[in-house]
Amino acid sequence: MEYAEIVRRQKSYFAGNTTKTLAHRLETLRLLEGLLRENEGLFLDALEADLGKSADEAFMTEIGIVYEEIQFMKRHLKQWMKAKKVKTAMTHLGSKGWTILEPYGAVLVIAPWNYPFQLALTPLIGAIASGNTVVLKPSELAPKTADALFQVLSQFREEIIAVVLGDAFLTTQLVRQPFDYCFFTGSSCVGKLVMQEAAKQLMPVTLELGGKSPLIVTKDADLKLAAKRVAFGKWINAGQTCIAPDYAFAQEDVYQEFKDELAQAIRELYGEKPLENEKYGRIVNRAHFDRLIGYAADAQKDEETLKIAPFLLEKPDLDSAVMQEEIFGPILPLYPYRNLEEVLDFIKMRPKPLALYLFTKNRDLERKVLFETSSGSVCINDTLMQISTPYLPFGGVGASGMGSYHGYQSFRTFSHQKSVLRQPNWLDFSFRYPQSKWRGKILRLLFK
Repeated sequence: MEYAEIVRRQKSYFAGNTTKTLAHRLETLRLLEGLLRENEGLFLDALEADLGKSADEAFMTEIGIVYEEIQFMKRHLKQWMKAKKVKTAMTHLGSKGWTILEPYGAVLVIAPWNYPFQLALTPLIGAIASGNTVVLKPSELAPKTADALFQVLSQFREEIIAVVLGDAFLTTQLVRQPFDYCFFTGSSCVGKLVMQEAAKQLMPVTLELGGKSPLIVTKDADLKLAAKRVAFGKWINAGQTCIAPDYAFAQEDVYQEFKDELAQAIRELYGEKPLENEKYGRIVNRAHFDRLIGYAADAQKDEETLKIAPFLLEKPDLDSAVMQEEIFGPILPLYPYRNLEEVLDFIKMRPKPLALYLFTKNRDLERKVLFETSSGSVCINDTLMQISTPYLPFGGVGASGMGSYHGYQSFRTFSHQKSVLRQPNWLDFSFRYPQSKWRGKILRLLFK
């Protein structure tokens, strides 16, 4: 099969050691950046066609982040590639130890449809900066962006970067190829299948999944600002964001005020008629549109454009369908709470989320939430912003994924840490050998 040959050629090219050099990595990153900037208009058009993203939103949430990641890699790559000395134990007197971060080899990157540019290229950048070759599988559910990625990245030699297009069947076949690493972003359901296939050949994986990310608003929060930032994080990309707030708890004393401020923030961001707002995105396809309407039949919708207006779903049953799976759309369940302990217990009894959001001015309460809950990331007094800095690793925990990336963490993820020990020839301890009569006593002194 064609992609099997691509993998073979990439592994053969990697074996030649060219990709391991700093010069090759930097040149590949420079070429990639140049191609992306030259074709920025092509990608903006593709993102608008696939998801209805405005040029401003597409640049802010996809293209600009990718540019920043490339720049960050270029600035720090030389330093990251240096061997790092480590201390040696008393039993290793005279020896020297160090670690080297070396590339895995041929890497498979499987990208999702909701941010089809950013979530394809950010891991690809990390893999290239780490000295690997890459096969990229874009999502077929964002076909225009997938085609644009194929068109632009085909200007690389396939031995370095190759883009393959196809459906879920192709994804399964790709994971069965002898890659040295697999990076997957998508649903938990598909992530389990990817991990099963990777396990058959002991292929290491990073899984960036999702889950129901909770939001907590306390009575001492700046409610107006909180509402504006929640509206931004929840309804950007029409709610189709893996770390968007999936459900919200507002303290009972301020529940109504926060709800009113949230409704006002929606109007300020998207107008009285968000379905007619060109800067408000659409649902990716009919199947997802129908699934979301099943959660909120009363939501304003346009079946021709596949747009669903921002919708606040007040106090749905906690056992209802909308609270069982990640919503991944413009619907926000909203609950009042009286006792924070009950909210934390509710969060802890559910699968660990990709993100948790807390709006409060109380540092003691902040520490309590951080200490008692587990999530891939936490953002306090804002939403989404934890993903947009290369200085913070991004990833899930438990059901929301394993492994992380962005900035240095991308370099670390796509590199194997190799340990090296050099022993001297001028010193050889006799007690290590079985004929030494002092062996037992000296070993007990050393390892006491």
